[in-house]
Amino acid sequence: MEILPEILRRTSVREFLPREVDPEIINRILEAGRLAPSAKNRQPWRFVVITDPSKRVLFERACFGQEHVGNAPVIIACCSTNTEYKMPNGQLSYPIDISFAASFMMLQAVHEGLGTCIVTTFDEPVVREILTVPFSMRVVLLLLLGYPASNPTTTHERLPLSRVSSYDHW
Repeated sequence: MEILPEILRRTSVREFLPREVDPEIINRILEAGRLAPSAKNRQPWRFVVITDPSKRVLFERACFGQEHVGNAPVIIACCSTNTEYKMPNGQLSYPIDISFAASFMMLQAVHEGLGTCIVTTFDEPVVREILTVPFSMRVVLLLLLGYPASNPTTTHERLPLSRVSSYDHW
């Protein structure tokens, strides 16, 4: 199995078709997130799937009017259930753990023929209230899913490998 084709096809989609996503596809995407690695295998996540159009409108407002949020047929709120754990290097683990899970879900979504977009610009207290997220948990990011309205172009420019990697020293 080769994963690079999915990585190359992945792009941030901001225009979605008004077409429902099959629940079986959503479950496979959630399963990909569930299988992601996490610090000390704590699996500090909860994924809340939003498909209700009236709630998606509330999310658009909570995301400061970003229309693509409300137009996405599926929003997955990626939440952390363990916001206090610090890894031995002193960094909080939950932003990294949730990012791994979201990345796995994005790649599965691309494999399923869907477009995705990560959203981190939102009013977290408002989103928490919409979803009734418990006090001790955080909404880290939103993952939008849906069928792209047009063929996404993967023209996102990336620095050459030689500029971002080295061996044995900086």
